[in-house]
Amino acid sequence: MITLDSKIPSGPITDKWDKHRAEMKLINPANKRKYTLIVVGTGLAGSAAAASLAELGYNVECFTFHDSPRRAHSIAAQGGINAAKNYQNDGDSIWRLFYDTVKGGDFRAREANVYRLAQVSVNIIDQCVAQGVPFAREYGGYLANRSFGGAQVSRTFYAKGQTGQQLLLGAYSALSRQIGAGTVKMHNRKEMLDLVLVDGHARGIVTRDLVSGKIESFAADAVILATGGYANVFYLSTNAKACNVTSIYRAHKKGAGFANPCYTQIHPTCIPVSGDHQSKLTLMSESLRNDGRIWVPKAKGDKRPADQIPESERDYYLKYPSFGNLSPRDIASRAAKEACDEGRGVGSSGYGVYLDFADSIKRLSEETIAERYGNLFEMYERITGENPYKSPMRIYPAPHYTMGGLWVDYNLMSTIPGLHVLGEANFSDHGANRLGASALMQGLGDGYFVIPYTIGHYLASEKTAKVTTDHPEFKKAEQAATAQTQRLLNINGKRSTNSFHRELGLLMWDKCGMARTEQSLKEALKRIPELREEFWKDVKVTGVGEELNQSLEHAGRVADFLEFAELMCYDALEREESCGGHFRSEYQTEDGEALRNDDKFCHAAVWEYNGANNKPIRHKEELTFDNVHLATRSYK
Repeated sequence: MITLDSKIPSGPITDKWDKHRAEMKLINPANKRKYTLIVVGTGLAGSAAAASLAELGYNVECFTFHDSPRRAHSIAAQGGINAAKNYQNDGDSIWRLFYDTVKGGDFRAREANVYRLAQVSVNIIDQCVAQGVPFAREYGGYLANRSFGGAQVSRTFYAKGQTGQQLLLGAYSALSRQIGAGTVKMHNRKEMLDLVLVDGHARGIVTRDLVSGKIESFAADAVILATGGYANVFYLSTNAKACNVTSIYRAHKKGAGFANPCYTQIHPTCIPVSGDHQSKLTLMSESLRNDGRIWVPKAKGDKRPADQIPESERDYYLKYPSFGNLSPRDIASRAAKEACDEGRGVGSSGYGVYLDFADSIKRLSEETIAERYGNLFEMYERITGENPYKSPMRIYPAPHYTMGGLWVDYNLMSTIPGLHVLGEANFSDHGANRLGASALMQGLGDGYFVIPYTIGHYLASEKTAKVTTDHPEFKKAEQAATAQTQRLLNINGKRSTNSFHRELGLLMWDKCGMARTEQSLKEALKRIPELREEFWKDVKVTGVGEELNQSLEHAGRVADFLEFAELMCYDALEREESCGGHFRSEYQTEDGEALRNDDKFCHAAVWEYNGANNKPIRHKEELTFDNVHLATRSYK
């Protein structure tokens, strides 16, 4: 039975983090080299953590399944990173960022964590500037800002449409310095297959070398997972094809509570699906909504080119006067879906809305728009063959980010002692909906400014005995991983792994996607076990285990998705309310907004693994709001 103790410090929210840091136990700098830490994942959270911990003197074993750490999916982030520096002098503050984040998450986040995130956001920008990240600047040399959804201030720092790339290169440079110094040992092309527990503590991992196929173990004093989210459960998402749930789900099966798996974010600004040939969808940065106006024809079935539809026959349907186009992602996504479901969508499929820059180009000039978004416009034209300077972009919502993840306390430790979880892999500071540009903020905040303090406190407090990979638990985990691999190879069925993944993704999109119902979720819960059984009887995995085998890699990840999808649906079914990215069609206001049930569901739902084919056990962490008034969210 898992126990939930958030370990939130006492005192005023503005002082909690400072008080906590002052009270945490420390390790003498000369003693830090006695400890070894495993970091899995090299996105912003993982690279920042590995570099920072090595800089402090710890020995770090860092793992990525890519050929280079800088290929992590953080590199694909576009629009920017939030920070409460108030460079624009427009009223921003740490408190305002805290408030916007809690409200944007529809009051389903832990206040203390969110406030800490807002606090450390200020330091993140200075850290990245020091690393040489080329943020956009005003003529006078000051860093530039722009707005993102759910905010009435400009607090988003950006490097054109390549912010994630530039931030990751900054973190990668810090990581590379430590690799060169010998304090980080980098393990490329190794995929985590299991977590190893010794006396109930996380003490290592089992990996498969993706080139040789070798299964091996690595021991440490603590383990950090920073492996991203699980949006690829939908098959088509804005995530890279290799993104998966395996690391965190297998840790879940070892006892780590999984919180709020139904909180999935559908991004409103993506290039629509063009055919069955696609394996992923392309994100267009939310920053485009600063200058692009979103509309559809007023009349159903109007297939005229955009320039032939007069202003009077256009519906600028995002009617949120205080925020305009920059309403939060969940609201903008549902509004787009509703317009298309009414038969007013654009493009050959009817699943698209216009993002029109004509007014901004006329007002500001094409050169100004190109300076702000040039690489995004170029990317759009290369993919679609359409020039967005001359005709509106066509966009449609797509799975993007996941707010659920492994439950962590204030110290970022899971329900398994010694297992810390960072970035999108944990259940985050975003509640039921993440504000745009806050993912990069959380990843770097966790890696640079939180885990260096909290993991030291854990190591100083526990005093666990040293273990090596000769321990029986490592051998046991290796044998289990080998058996799983061999089982997949032995099936020799007739269906490809991709066909199962595609079928699961379509099922999840239809039944547990942008809108869910009791009926659709029960239908999914009936079909998923059937599909899983079919997978284990009829999947075709070619090749052998002792070599490079991408078919085997994909099969292992899809096997985990086929289990995890059921957990998502259980969570969505039990949460009988609508909040943020979780929209149950039965629970909405008269004007179609999310209808929360604070009396019954003002909590994080934390699921405990209960064995194969058994319903997981649901636990609750009650959420209290002492600083932000618990109110119906409104952006009108």
